[in-house]
Amino acid sequence: MSALRSYYYKLPPGLRLLGRKIYYFPIDLYEGLTGKRAENEPKKGDIYVGSSDFIPHGIRQMNVLKKYIALKNSDHVLDIGCGIGRTAVALSGFIDKGTYDGFDAVEKGIIWCNKHIHSKYPHFNFKFTPIYNDLYNTYSQKAEDFTFPYENGRFDKAFLFSVFTHMQIPEIRRYLQEISRVLKKDGQCLATFFLYDDSGNESGTMDFPYQYDGYRLMDDKVTAANIAISIPLLNQMAYDAGLKVITIKGGFWRNDVEKEGADEFQDIVVFNKI
Repeated sequence: MSALRSYYYKLPPGLRLLGRKIYYFPIDLYEGLTGKRAENEPKKGDIYVGSSDFIPHGIRQMNVLKKYIALKNSDHVLDIGCGIGRTAVALSGFIDKGTYDGFDAVEKGIIWCNKHIHSKYPHFNFKFTPIYNDLYNTYSQKAEDFTFPYENGRFDKAFLFSVFTHMQIPEIRRYLQEISRVLKKDGQCLATFFLYDDSGNESGTMDFPYQYDGYRLMDDKVTAANIAISIPLLNQMAYDAGLKVITIKGGFWRNDVEKEGADEFQDIVVFNKI
């Protein structure tokens, strides 16, 4: 883990968001004055997760969903941890006969999505869910006790990009159970993880030095900084939730995966409801 990343994770949640805003202020000012920012793109300083290539990254994620879970324009989809709408913006030009729902624990992302996406596409709906995460906030609601605000069997597809990589094991277990509950029969979910197989042979650009039973942490002081999960534990948690892992595709965070041929930085996992 780089010294910069380590310092970033030591900051309180509010300062992390402020630090990013300050860092990107010059380019945000320039794009605002010159009109170079796309109409459906937030300021780079307001994008609190992921890199700043907002539009291209969202398109790549949409293509991943089409490729691995055969996303259709008529699907009813759930975006878990939708952030500030990176994937939703891309999907707004694709899902026209189905519906999109997304929720997130950072309110400013939901406010932006409602203003810039829901106002134009009423079948795209966003909910603010104040769930505690030591990387982003200090809310009291625990993810391990959280019930998704949707009825049973509502969605054809669900997806999470870079969400499970910032959650603890009890929280992941709960979310897998809730995903299973809200999916229709034979529904599918795509999620990204950092995975390892206990062989000791895996290596990558991310470092997880703190070893626990079935998982490893990047920073034992900020438990949501990043987590890597063993494949046997993932399979067991999925089974316990009524899901089955049917696809694992390595991401280019791994040293043995070429970036040019990979679909995502993190490992892609596809679950089927059973």
